[in-house]
Amino acid sequence: MSTYESDEDIKQHLREQIAFNRGKNLMADDQINTLQLIHVTPTLVEKIQHMDVESENEMIDFLTDEALQEFCRVNQYFAFNAESVSKLKAIYRQLNQNIKSLQPDAIQSELTAISEVHYMNLCTWLVRTNAFAGEMYSNDQEYAQPVACSEYSPDLQLSILQVDITKLLEPVLDVGCGRELNLVNYLRDNGIEAYGIDRFDNGNPYYLKTDWLEYNFEPGKWGSIISNLGFSNHFIHHNLRADGNYREYAKKYMEILQSLRIGGTFYYAPDLPFIEKHLDKTTYQYTGYAIEGSEIKTSRISRIR
Repeated sequence: MSTYESDEDIKQHLREQIAFNRGKNLMADDQINTLQLIHVTPTLVEKIQHMDVESENEMIDFLTDEALQEFCRVNQYFAFNAESVSKLKAIYRQLNQNIKSLQPDAIQSELTAISEVHYMNLCTWLVRTNAFAGEMYSNDQEYAQPVACSEYSPDLQLSILQVDITKLLEPVLDVGCGRELNLVNYLRDNGIEAYGIDRFDNGNPYYLKTDWLEYNFEPGKWGSIISNLGFSNHFIHHNLRADGNYREYAKKYMEILQSLRIGGTFYYAPDLPFIEKHLDKTTYQYTGYAIEGSEIKTSRISRIR
């Protein structure tokens, strides 16, 4: 069997593994916890044992990205910086080493212990990186209640934010654009230079995988910045949490505004009255709009000098 075929077999197993545990609560008590590693056969162990370094690294990257997607599917407010992603990779690297050490005649007997250690490591990692997870998810629930986000149509986003694309100053950056890049693609189809950032892999050349708190918003670079139910939604969440990262969000908010060109605008919803009222009125102009059928507002901050 070729290396390619072997790698595809392993990836297919990993997909089945992730699907089997999808939505399960890492915090669940032992009595109801059904998280487990499945279908680890002698043949699969042999394939893993004979993987070259490049293939192993690709597998760990694949596992890490799939796991992050699953965590964020369950709760959009989970945040993972570069350090936390690196630690997650280390957990999967350790899991891989443990599976490599399995003997063909002892796979099933040792797999339970390996599984328990792995999911304990994941639970510890999640609480250390997102402390509110330990309070939010009860240990008497087998499945975690999702707090998910959606990918909205371009028309809906533009309507909520009251954006006239004929008046958008270029280039445009969509912060938290989603994996489908719905708005970015729509703007580019209409001849507008647009780009997007979000935290998952995407092969689109106008997209960058990054955490918005780690992205460098260069001063005076952007004509328009858009974030529908993205950055400001998370800012509010952190501002309300006792352990929230609200200071970093406040710094990043100002960095975003400073990255606008003169005449440029930051369009976002929901609004952020607790910080908007402190903006320098000689530098930024605020306009707020009601959203029909909602208590929240959409905001438009334009840089005037």
